[in-house]
Amino acid sequence: MGINEKLQEIIDSQADVVKKVVALVGESIEELKARAKVEKKSLEEVVEEIIKTVTPKKKEGAMGMPLLGDKFPTLEVQTTHGPMKLPDDLKGKWTVLFSHPADFTPVCTTEFVSFQKHKEQFDAINTQLIGLSIDQVFSHIKWVEWIKEKFDVDIEFPIIAATDTLAAQIGMVHPNKGTNTVRAVFIIDPEGVVRTILYYPQEIGRNIDEIVRAVKALQKSDAEGVATPANWPENELIGDKVIIPPATDCETAKKRTQEYECFDWWFCYKESK
Repeated sequence: MGINEKLQEIIDSQADVVKKVVALVGESIEELKARAKVEKKSLEEVVEEIIKTVTPKKKEGAMGMPLLGDKFPTLEVQTTHGPMKLPDDLKGKWTVLFSHPADFTPVCTTEFVSFQKHKEQFDAINTQLIGLSIDQVFSHIKWVEWIKEKFDVDIEFPIIAATDTLAAQIGMVHPNKGTNTVRAVFIIDPEGVVRTILYYPQEIGRNIDEIVRAVKALQKSDAEGVATPANWPENELIGDKVIIPPATDCETAKKRTQEYECFDWWFCYKESK
């Protein structure tokens, strides 16, 4: 079997690619040297080309979820409130962008009703809500009408009609869940930066109070340069107080216990403003 056939075998199997390339190089070193001479390249360059050939490339629209601290990717989307451009249309406000597996499903319906019933709380903290699933916009519209008819709840926030590719680009499609989007939540700050990511399986509905709390905690941290404890503002140790970032030098560490309430110099806290 010649080198081309062996390369094709590797490409077809995609199993243990590096090991097979190493074996191929060992078996075909003379053939590779001859190829390098003809192409006027070094042996290393020829081997590198082979490795690139047999290494699988990331498919278009594969999982590409933005990470914490990343700018939310630029997307042009169709919503129940008309076209939007993200994150440009989000600038100046906090955003909770959340995906749901599908319209006309029971858990998602309970979530949408709850998000709407919490909307005044989100409005009070300058936060907009945006839903998303891989459903056409007319499906979203009909579902919103159905929720109004059955529960007398008006869904006032936009819902994005996503394509498979769009949802996959921001990590909202789980490879083991078919084409349904998972229950992902992105909390995005007024500059379009992703600050929190929450993931839930299809079978568990989200706790909307926790999402409100997370936005408030981020805003508190940004405004005061502090951290918030577990279950803030109802922490078991310090209540609604906030944590001072730990000292990073000996001089500051010595002063900490005199300036703040502390369990130790590395665990100090204060009243929130």
